Amino acid sequence: MIDLSRYPHLSAIESPADLRRVPDDQLGVIADELRGYLIEAVASSGGHFGAGLGVVELTVALHAVFDTPHDRLIWDVGHQCYPHKILTGRRDRITTIKKKNGLAPFPRREESEYDTFGVGHSSTSISAALGMAIALKRKGDARKIITVVGDGAMTAGMAFEALNHAADVNADMLVVFNDNGMSISENVGGLNKSMTRLPGTLFEEMGFHYNGPVDGHDVQSLLHALRAVKNLPGPQLLHVITTKGKGYAPAEQAQIEYHAVGPFDPSAGVVKKAGPTKPTYSDVFGDWLCDMAAADERLLGITPAMREGSGLVRFSREYPQRYFDVAIAEQHAVTLAAGMACEGAKPVVAIYSTFLQRAYDQVIHDVALQNLDVTFAIDRAGVVGPDGATHAGSFDLGFLRCLPNMVIMAPADENECRAMLTTGFHHNGPAAVRYPRGTGTGVAIAKELETLPIGKAELRRRGHGLAILSFGAMLAPATEIADAFDATLVNMRFVKPLDETLLLELAKDHGAFVTLEDNAVAGGAGSAVAECLAAHGVTLPILHLGLPDAYLEHGTREEVLSEAGLDLPGIRKAIVTRFPKLGSLNQASA
Repeated sequence: MIDLSRYPHLSAIESPADLRRVPDDQLGVIADELRGYLIEAVASSGGHFGAGLGVVELTVALHAVFDTPHDRLIWDVGHQCYPHKILTGRRDRITTIKKKNGLAPFPRREESEYDTFGVGHSSTSISAALGMAIALKRKGDARKIITVVGDGAMTAGMAFEALNHAADVNADMLVVFNDNGMSISENVGGLNKSMTRLPGTLFEEMGFHYNGPVDGHDVQSLLHALRAVKNLPGPQLLHVITTKGKGYAPAEQAQIEYHAVGPFDPSAGVVKKAGPTKPTYSDVFGDWLCDMAAADERLLGITPAMREGSGLVRFSREYPQRYFDVAIAEQHAVTLAAGMACEGAKPVVAIYSTFLQRAYDQVIHDVALQNLDVTFAIDRAGVVGPDGATHAGSFDLGFLRCLPNMVIMAPADENECRAMLTTGFHHNGPAAVRYPRGTGTGVAIAKELETLPIGKAELRRRGHGLAILSFGAMLAPATEIADAFDATLVNMRFVKPLDETLLLELAKDHGAFVTLEDNAVAGGAGSAVAECLAAHGVTLPILHLGLPDAYLEHGTREEVLSEAGLDLPGIRKAIVTRFPKLGSLNQASA
């Protein structure tokens, strides 16, 4: 609950309607209290930080000028929305953000009428706002449509596709361009370099009425500018200059580090702790990339604005001429790699599973169809936890394994991840290695750049009756379950091509299969096993365990796995329920 003595003005704001009753000269005081409360709240619970600090005054001004939620306000990217959530009835729950049963980390329609469009990925808001504007105009509804585009969202092609269309239909809408020069890292590219010199000309030529630039931390200037454009017809663009992390000195000085934080002491700032005793999979990838680059000068590394998250910081420093940050442009990243491969380079695209979805056509049409030599290092595959449904890597096995020419691998540990990356790199064609968020099992990592035989699984345990086929990160619980049930355990390693020889051999002397994966069951690795058996006329009971046919809510990775039935108790229960007479399976195969 908010401290009334420390935040006397903010505590009186239960909704934007309350804010609109406050005199203009008092709104700056509310903004100051909002910033202080935001710092206190995120410090206690963790979450996205710098982007929210940068839009405090803008959020206050927008809700003061426009009649939200009747007027439609869309935030892009969604991690700017913490101040918005505080002002729209969720102030006292803000410390639950990203936690199980707590507030969602991004705008979510089901959570509040003020969240008019769900936003997780960037650069979608102008398209959504334009769609709203067109639909409302057809109904004769004159409510206002406003979108706030920030944190690098203007670097993506989709934003410009929508700008182009908005001008063509002369839509009545306002785009607030929150220009802070940042994504998670610094914005890159020619557009970013020229934006400060020619935004007025650029947007005017595209058909928008340009206004600005405006100091995004001056409430009175913002109020004046927003009221000036509020009732203007046609597509309007207001250029607002802000500082990511504004008002908290450590966040202003270290904008990348303070993009998202864990709990910290506001008086001391984020204290760097000793690193984990086990490397993360992102670390494993980053080290492998540098080692492979030293071994093969043809390697080029590509990231769509995820240098830090994907483990590319060291590579960007040691091999700056071979490092390509293409900004928030996943489609371009993939086709760029395809072009490189055409001319004999060996590109590695480092990308989150959830972001690879945005470039699916390019994966099919530009890489797989042409059988080009591109390696995809797919981070945050499977359950990601606190970032919720928009960032879950639940679908990559399904949408990749249907593609001809694609080799797909899922490592069970860190050393296997390194070996699979090497295998994919040396494979002459498209290959994907998908690995989870966080640390592995702590196995020793070989220094050598070893390869694995493509399509060959690893028999970890020979048991009876039941064969457990584990894909990727699920091997640890699968091992315990196999020991408990005296089951055969296979580390499948390859989703495509499958080790069909081993599967058919096991089908002869086992009574049932259990497939285990941290991917959606529908169309996933287990489905590939079932298709293999069916193609060979083999009939065998199969239990498919994986992620359900539902979008996963936010929570810790452990909580989400438990809810999906992929923790030890859940796996055990599912097997016993499906095969209540495990003893008979063992006897049948003896």
